[in-house]
Amino acid sequence: MPDIIALELDISQEEVMRIIQKENSEERRKMVIKNASDIPLLTKFYFDELISINKAVQLAQSRMWRALKVGSEFNISMDETQDILEIYAKSKVTLVILHVDLVESTRLLMTLPVDRLATIIQAFCQEMSLMIAAYGGYVLKYVGDAILAFFVGDYNDLYLPSINAVKCACAMIKVIREGINPILNQYDYPELNVRIGIDLGENAVVQYGWETHTIDGKVVSKKPQLDILGYTMSIATKMTALAKPDQIIIGQLVYEVLDEKQKSTFRLLPISPLIWNYFNSSTGNIYHLYVSLTENAVHKGHISK
Repeated sequence: MPDIIALELDISQEEVMRIIQKENSEERRKMVIKNASDIPLLTKFYFDELISINKAVQLAQSRMWRALKVGSEFNISMDETQDILEIYAKSKVTLVILHVDLVESTRLLMTLPVDRLATIIQAFCQEMSLMIAAYGGYVLKYVGDAILAFFVGDYNDLYLPSINAVKCACAMIKVIREGINPILNQYDYPELNVRIGIDLGENAVVQYGWETHTIDGKVVSKKPQLDILGYTMSIATKMTALAKPDQIIIGQLVYEVLDEKQKSTFRLLPISPLIWNYFNSSTGNIYHLYVSLTENAVHKGHISK
């Protein structure tokens, strides 16, 4: 036990816990990097075959109704996200980044009382977070009315995290349109719309601090607070701003790993270099963006469950 080790070595229990956590984290990270089979099991499934989107819509309606009548119960934990990031701490990892942004939140702020606005934003974040988790992704952070999430995959097979992210984005829009908005309409609230950007690339997992746990004022454990830093994060955020309401934009690297059926639901987004001047590091040319074709293609044709 840590207290026995601390006593025998004449060092603080806090120092013992720090060393144990550091060594465990380093061993897990090395094992994952060396052995692709150690990548979290959930990242190896195609989740669209497992999810009933109609059931998800019904549950969203129920939770939205309860949020407006009783109050929102936002209880999403970030512990699992930190556990996954700890595996890749102080290393680079290829991730699919998903950024979902609520459209015209300023309009909501101007038309709704603060308590009602908070309830709706919390309910929105919870529903989007549940869809991210359902498709094998992890919420990285909440930034105002936007959510940043990531999907982990094997470097040699980026199809699954890419397709799961795209399907997740489609499901998000469907849940908002058919789950959340009908309830908001019943109470004469404005409907919600989102923009979603998805990109793929290498990212660095970095530590920004520590989360400490105390008992009777004494620190008993410390856990690193980790974040993701990388070009892909910036790209995904910026491409989201180019989308129209309830539209999905994906980066060229995501588009290239999709199958032909999924590619057919997107088209190349013509855009001026004055607005978009990011380059593909492999080709030296402009990094292309692809936008979801139509509401029918995104909301009906490829979410049939």
